Amino acid sequence: MSSEDKKHITLVHGAGGKAMHELVKRYILKYFSTRAVEPSVPVPLGALDDAAVVGDTVFKSDSHAVKPIFFPGGDIGRLAVCGTVNDIAVLGAEPVALACGFILEEGLPFSDFEKILSSMKKACEEAEVNVVTGDTKVVEKGALGGCVINVSGMGKRTEALEHNLAVVRKYRPSFKARWVLDSNLRAGDKIILSGTLGDHGLAVLSAQEGITFGSSIVSDVKPLNHMIKRLLGEVGGILAMKDPTRGGLADALNEWNQKSHIGILIYEDRIPIKPDVRAACEMLGIDPLEVGNEGKIIIGTVPEKTEQILETLKSTEEGKDAEIIGEATDEFDAVAMQTVVGGKRIIAQPLGDPIPRIC
Repeated sequence: MSSEDKKHITLVHGAGGKAMHELVKRYILKYFSTRAVEPSVPVPLGALDDAAVVGDTVFKSDSHAVKPIFFPGGDIGRLAVCGTVNDIAVLGAEPVALACGFILEEGLPFSDFEKILSSMKKACEEAEVNVVTGDTKVVEKGALGGCVINVSGMGKRTEALEHNLAVVRKYRPSFKARWVLDSNLRAGDKIILSGTLGDHGLAVLSAQEGITFGSSIVSDVKPLNHMIKRLLGEVGGILAMKDPTRGGLADALNEWNQKSHIGILIYEDRIPIKPDVRAACEMLGIDPLEVGNEGKIIIGTVPEKTEQILETLKSTEEGKDAEIIGEATDEFDAVAMQTVVGGKRIIAQPLGDPIPRIC
């Protein structure tokens, strides 16, 4: 960033990665997370997990300004619902209700608005959750690129989560956490990626730039709460989960590294990436590990349950391409990748997602 950029907010501050995290920590937490943690808020804003916990309720708010509002495989409405549902689910909770705020641009065709609403309804039906309240505003033409949507949601503890935690404590008796959190990893824990990387980001980029890449790359956007609930309730042993959205896998793993204070080693030859996505990234000079996803999660597990979790994942449509991609380690304090040529390279936290306005 130039010295001038440091004086103002830029697009990179909303693209995940290092710049966005610095914005949150330097400014937002300065005003909203300075007091000691309240007993009634066991997972507060300052924990910077994908959602917060108030009492036994998980709470999340997420805004979406994807450009364009329609893209291969999805649209801003489906994205808004799935993003909030997945952020609630990765803490181990079951989403129970959503609130939706629409900021519509003057001139948006009613036909487009109905397409978005229909898409949201379908995503809600898939996730089995309802929009129960909300708000609508309209701003002048040319301000938004169509619309911006905020979806907030609440989630509750489930028997599936309790089963999962009981399994974790069977193998790690000292484990005290009551939720699935970024800070739960320890040396030896394994890391699973639920599917291929980069599909969503490249799909949005193709719509932004009118590039087809000679293939049909489509977004992976989907609700993952049913898949997650099955993993927790039927198998267990899950310590941490995260959806690698803005900033991609590289940013998500660096968050785990920083919050769990543990090194992470991944293996290049185990990371699932579709050939057309890999080719497009190579053509554009983009690292697929830094590209955002909207229908994938990374999962940190106790070693004893890793293979069973993988087997269960592969039996689902959402997790059919899952792979064990690495493990937590105390041999170093960074995120590193074992390359196919035999060496290791550091996977640094990206400054931001290389593709702007993907969510």
